[in-house]
Amino acid sequence: MQNLDPLVLDLVEWVAREPRKYADVLDTWRTSCPRLTVWEDAVDHAYVAHQRIDGLGACVVATAAGLVFLQSHRGAVTSDM
Repeated sequence: MQNLDPLVLDLVEWVAREPRKYADVLDTWRTSCPRLTVWEDAVDHAYVAHQRIDGLGACVVATAAGLVFLQSHRGAVTSDM
């Protein structure tokens, strides 16, 4: 089985920088390949979550678990969460 942690880490890091519109996240990270489940893995591990943000609408943000995942793999992460 393929280890997707580096790709999940990239996704969480990208979302942690700033809230991303839900549609943009899905356009960028969704795949039809059953072996590349980056988006699904990040959601299943609760590293990212849907959140409605005034002025932006439906967004995806890094969760506390996602920030811990980032910190444990890449060091300190800054976020306005």
